[in-house]
Amino acid sequence: MSEGHSTYTPKTGIGRWVDARMPLPRLVYDSFVAYPVPRNLNYMWTFGGILSIMLAAQILTGIVLAMHYTSDSNLAFDSVEKIMRDVNSGWLLRYLHSNGASFFFVAVYIHIFRGLFYGSYKAPRELLWILGCIIYLLMMATGFMGYVLPWGQMSFWGATVITGFFTAIPLVGDWIQQLLLGGFAVDNPTLNRFFALHYLLPFMIAGVVVLHIWALHVVGQSNPTGIEVKSKTDTVAFTPYATIKDAFGMIVFLFIFAYFVFYLPNYLGHPDNYTVANPLKTPAHIVPEWYFLPFYAILRAITFNIGPINSKLGGVLCMFGAIAMLFLVPWLDTSKVRSAVYRPWYKLFFWLFVADAILLGWLGSQPAEGSYVFMAQMATLFYFAFFLVVMPVLGLIETPRRLPNSITEAVLEKKNKGAGGRPAGAVSAPETKG
Repeated sequence: MSEGHSTYTPKTGIGRWVDARMPLPRLVYDSFVAYPVPRNLNYMWTFGGILSIMLAAQILTGIVLAMHYTSDSNLAFDSVEKIMRDVNSGWLLRYLHSNGASFFFVAVYIHIFRGLFYGSYKAPRELLWILGCIIYLLMMATGFMGYVLPWGQMSFWGATVITGFFTAIPLVGDWIQQLLLGGFAVDNPTLNRFFALHYLLPFMIAGVVVLHIWALHVVGQSNPTGIEVKSKTDTVAFTPYATIKDAFGMIVFLFIFAYFVFYLPNYLGHPDNYTVANPLKTPAHIVPEWYFLPFYAILRAITFNIGPINSKLGGVLCMFGAIAMLFLVPWLDTSKVRSAVYRPWYKLFFWLFVADAILLGWLGSQPAEGSYVFMAQMATLFYFAFFLVVMPVLGLIETPRRLPNSITEAVLEKKNKGAGGRPAGAVSAPETKG
């Protein structure tokens, strides 16, 4: 898909002059206008563009908010209140930024699950997948540090609890915690370095996003069939076909986002965070933001002294291991068929995995007591089993459905089925290479 000569032709003298010295217009044209994409892409592929829009929105609103924010433990909470009440449209900027973080994670989770369902991590797209996992890891670090900045009760105690788990790491745990905090407890140095890193990391994310898009344009986009492009009939130009579809998907997504910003701006936040941080008063139930809850549930499932398992270090290792699993997916999946559309058993286990991830998120929001801990332990067991058992074993024993010969054939077969006609022929041999 990435092969072929550029068809860009400058139409003005200035255009030809710029093209000869810095062919940026040619790069944009080749990447976002004439770039060929599979003709069978569905709306799950619009979330890449949605994520780009959300990243830009988060950076722009964050820069303006930083102009009015004070990273001092005595003034941070009041500076946020001042933004809400005294800064022109400050309430809108803050709600766009805080809800934007949540919707950023909504889009990235859909993007990740889409990749897992359609096998977008398989060769030759391993590096593309790994770059996406790095972006996700940077997002998590940025989100955690940003959550501390309002300096509310949940911000303060969330930082205290999460950074406290680093002490479980042998030899260097205490040193890592003190490095993060800038001392022996969450205080002004912690707020200062978290603010500095929260401002820096989005630009690092933007840099890795550029690499992610570059890698995408080298290997080409995956598609719902998991079959590589074989001829020009399998593709359409990015503009206007994919552009229009992406634009429609973005508009729908932004409408939902706007509804939360204007009508439910505090729905995704925690009430305790609207109280100024108090080191002498611990909240009854300390929880991170909702997008960290599955991993928080995994951490607590192994750490808390309830049930047959109890290990602080084990909890930390499982939490980071749950994220590390994503990096290993291209090599854990042994199936030669990419898309779950043609893998009935994998499709079943995939949806069980989605349900398990949602269950872990709910369990992370519940108190770490009684049956909740046992359920979290069982959900954690299935989480790791999906990657370490289901993916490797199922790829060896599962019998996939027949694959079409090409993307074009798959499109025509779908149309024929929809029209009640006889489906086009197919082959049983799984395709492994482009």
